[in-house]
Parts: sequence; C-alpha cells; structure tokens
Amino acid sequence: MTAPIETTGAGPEAQPEAVLAGVEKGQIEGRSLGQIAWTRFKRDKVAVAGGVIVVLLILLAVLSRPIQAMFGLDPNAFHQDLIDPNTSLPKGGFGGMSADHPLGVDPKFGRDIATRILEGSWVSLVVAFGATILSNVIGAILGVVAGYYGGRVDSIISRLMDTFLAFPLLLFAIAISATLQGGAFGLEGLPLHLSVLIFVIGFFNWPYLGRIVRGQTLALREREFVDASRGMGAKGPYILFRELLPNLVGPIIVYSTLLIPTNILFEASLSFLGVGIQPPQASWGGMLREAVTFYEVDPQFMIVPGLAIFVTVLAFNLLGDGLRDALDPRSR
Repeated sequence: MTAPIETTGAGPEAQPEAVLAGVEKGQIEGRSLGQIAWTRFKRDKVAVAGGVIVVLLILLAVLSRPIQAMFGLDPNAFHQDLIDPNTSLPKGGFGGMSADHPLGVDPKFGRDIATRILEGSWVSLVVAFGATILSNVIGAILGVVAGYYGGRVDSIISRLMDTFLAFPLLLFAIAISATLQGGAFGLEGLPLHLSVLIFVIGFFNWPYLGRIVRGQTLALREREFVDASRGMGAKGPYILFRELLPNLVGPIIVYSTLLIPTNILFEASLSFLGVGIQPPQASWGGMLREAVTFYEVDPQFMIVPGLAIFVTVLAFNLLGDGLRDALDPRSR
C-alpha cells in the first residue's frame, strides 16, 4: 500500500503538502511553447553552432561598410605593385597572401580579396532576405486563403501555384535580369540590380511556401479554436490573420531558414552567369566568374569565395534543421 498524502488546511482547497512545498521553493513553473522549443534547440549543438555562424555572418554584413570606413578599406582599390606584369598573377605564393592581405589579392587588378568578400556578404544577404520576405508574404497569404476557404478559391490558387512551379525559373530570371540591366522604374546601377534580383527570386518562389501553408491550414481550420471564433461571429479575415496565421509562424520560420541559403545560391548563380550584380560591385558569384580564367594558376582566387558561399549555406541549413526539430519534434 502507498502511504497517504498529508494535506494542510481543511475543505476542498486543501493541497498536498508536497505541492505546497514545491510552490514555496519555486520549483513548479509552467513553460510556454516557445520556452520548450528553445530548450530543445539548445540541446542540438550542431544547430546552435550553425546559429552562431549565421549571427556572425549577419553582423559582418550589417557592419561591412562601417568596418571598411574604420580601417580605410576599399574593395575596388587597385594594387598593381602586387601583380606580376608578365603573368597578371599576384606576386608571391598562395595568391599574394600577406599580413596586409590575409586572403590574397585578385589577379590583374590586385584588389584585396578579404575586403571584397566582406563587401559581397551584405549583397548576398540583402538579396536572400529580401527575396525570402517577398516569397513569405505572397505564399503565406495565398496559402492560408486557399486552405481556409477551399472550393473554387482553393482550386484557382492551387492552379496558380502549379503554373508558377512550371516556369523554367533560371531561364526566366536570366531573361528578365538581362532585359533590365540598363535601367528601369527610375532605378539604375546597384539599386536596380538588387531590386530585380529580389523581385525575380522572391516572386517566383512563393508557391513552395504556399503549398506548405495551405496544407497546415487545411488541418487547423477544423480545430476547436476556429469553430469557437466562428461561433462568436468572427469573419473570415479575422480568423485568417488573428487565428490561423499566428499558428503558422513555426512552419514559416523553419521554411524561411531553409529558403535563405537557396536564394543565396540563386543570386550567386545569376551573378556568375553575368546577369546578377554587375562589376565593379563585389559579389561572391561575380568573384567566382572572374576566377574561372585563373583557377588553374591561382586557385586561391576561386577557393575563398567558394568557401564563403559553402559556409553560409551550410550554416543556414544546420540552423533550419535545428529549428524544425525544435518546433516540431514529431518531424524527426
């Protein structure tokens, strides 16, 4: 037999003494879903490492221009004295690495590679984050509308998703970017190139998130809290934006962390093909394009921007996997 639990006080409000002792010591504490997810995330050391790298990359991108101004760095400054006039290659070994140029200099012009990597970081992240935000806004709104209303609305939006998914995105992006290189919409130069890349990448990638949100909404619309909102007289827009979308934040965040590295690769691909960011503005894809001519005699020039893209994409993917496991442990 188990020993009876002693209680204090009298009447229906009497509590087990063990519970009261726990309350007095502050041992009983409820945790929100966010706190539970954060606890799970901290246990995943690989995801935490990826998150730390992502934070450092974002800080470097945000502070790239102030860092350049502070140390007097110029990503487009030529150092012809560091270039061998006979071969157009950097003097010395390992691509001209030295104390002043720790990652070496590029062939022909002698521009500091470390400074150009730093300059290219904010370009890649601005395009990736901007395109991701655009995709999320379009995909989340159309996905939740299709999933909640169903019927003909769902059919129209679903066919629209299928149409966008059928586009040969890379060829379409190359055509649009090449057409708008000169100037459009009152923009030219770097602002135009950034705007075109964000629009092309973000506008044609929204169906992927739209399908995810639609599927989650089909399950959520049958839940009790939605029925309760309808019973209290809530209209469709209120239910969509105040009841359903807040419960879809988790999947949207997870998908965003996995979409950002894809967008980074897409921007680098377009710049590599010559229809993305144009010189002399530094970009990781543009640096790879310039390195194609010299990779056999100066591999350092290709390795550095390639590693920058690899580390950035890997860090975001590790962070996304960790967030997915933390927010939805059933996905393991």
